[in-house]
Amino acid sequence: MSQKVRTRYAPSPTGFQHIGGIRTALYCYLFTRKVGGSFILRIEDTDQNRYVPGAEEYIVESLKWCGIKCDEGSHVGGEYGPYRQSERKETYGIYAQQMLESGHAYYAFDTSEELTAKRKEYEAQKKVFKYDPSTRMSMRNSISLGKEETEALLAANTPWVIRLKIPADEEVIVEDLVRGMVRVNSNEVDDKILLKGDGMPTYHLANVVDDHLMEITHVIRGEEWLPSTPLHVLLYRALGWEDTMPKFAHLPLILKPTGKGKLSKRDGDKMGFPVFPLAWQHPTNEESSTGYREIGFFPEAFVNLLAFLGWNPGTTQEIFSMDELIAAFSIDRIGKSGARFDWDKAQWFNQQYIKEAAGSTLAEAAIKVAPDAYKGTDLDFLASACELMKERMTFINDIWEKGYFFFESPKEYDAKVVRTKWKEERVPLFHQLKEQFAALDNFSAANVEATVKAFMQEHGLGFGDVLQVFRVMLAGTKSGPPIFEMAELLGKTEVLKRMEESAKTFDEMKAA
Repeated sequence: MSQKVRTRYAPSPTGFQHIGGIRTALYCYLFTRKVGGSFILRIEDTDQNRYVPGAEEYIVESLKWCGIKCDEGSHVGGEYGPYRQSERKETYGIYAQQMLESGHAYYAFDTSEELTAKRKEYEAQKKVFKYDPSTRMSMRNSISLGKEETEALLAANTPWVIRLKIPADEEVIVEDLVRGMVRVNSNEVDDKILLKGDGMPTYHLANVVDDHLMEITHVIRGEEWLPSTPLHVLLYRALGWEDTMPKFAHLPLILKPTGKGKLSKRDGDKMGFPVFPLAWQHPTNEESSTGYREIGFFPEAFVNLLAFLGWNPGTTQEIFSMDELIAAFSIDRIGKSGARFDWDKAQWFNQQYIKEAAGSTLAEAAIKVAPDAYKGTDLDFLASACELMKERMTFINDIWEKGYFFFESPKEYDAKVVRTKWKEERVPLFHQLKEQFAALDNFSAANVEATVKAFMQEHGLGFGDVLQVFRVMLAGTKSGPPIFEMAELLGKTEVLKRMEESAKTFDEMKAA
């Protein structure tokens, strides 16, 4: 086997990618990049009955959005291809035949009705049926039937599958890079189907054969695959590949916010957060979900939060670029226990990236998700608005929602401020302030501020008496971005218009 590190992310296109899958890809990528290896995307589409059109494209797009670059794969090619298992069908038959000939596998002719009957027989005895060394001689297979009858059944085109012949009572050792030494007795493993009569392999055979032929050195995957790993070790033995078997690392589950159970789409729907990187719509039913990209996450923030779901750098640093993650990442810093998903922390990561981003960067991201009414917004203006709003933004989309008043007059006004601060005797004073603004030749933030302060001093008014009303006039709310900078960005004409419009509305609100 090649000494160069080679890892693979091998999803099935039977649905859309949960963030747990993307985290697996990320950990593979970080580990591989740190040592200068190759990262491969392999599509495990042997289960054609559950294939979802568009799922493979979704996987590729998700990786690209996250900045996870594949060195080889179904979409980029490579010398170890093809990278879709459905295109490697003939290969698996060769190795299944090899195991038949070496005595490590056998034909099984049991019908589904016979298997169901056997399971019910065991259930009646309050036992669980397993097709294994203790039961295989009572079933219809090439071991129990003998060579002559087996050949007759094959010649008659009797439906068959090929099963792995699990050795009885042998110790199987899995050296896991996360969980340490795992020991399993082979009696706990059943004779899994390797190849179906139509020539399509099961996951187990295809997975092991492909990892060997693609010279995969490290298999990094979710802990749900740990129970299957002893079977895979036995497959490597049966094929004579145990000496070149990859090293295994099984990642902890991503848990619900409560810490109890695996995080699911249902949890996200219930608690109001995505569990998918990108939005998706199922092609054959009405099921759909939003994604981190669509709600306004920076891909860098999404990657940062994923990295911390099961790994920690051993330092107090929490914000990492991809290059910093690559430099810091190591498998021995991956925890064994499940990682609890924290939506508040996820939002915090995105806030940090927004706060540090330049206004122009935010504007470029925001215009891509702009509502139709705002799609024509000038980018320079938008960049300045984002710069003023970014301390108050959690998502990119917030500029259009929380900061909509940059792009149109307020839709409503803070009723409490109007009720307590818009006093009849002061109404003429605000009209006077408006006239002073109109007289300014340079409507800069500094000049607006100086005008307001001089106005307050002249009339003996406090900041709360003037600035709260002025802010509500411009933005409709008593909290928001710096008011003088906002006034400068809106410009004198717009500020005067809003003051005129809001004064009339305030009078109506007070009279109601």
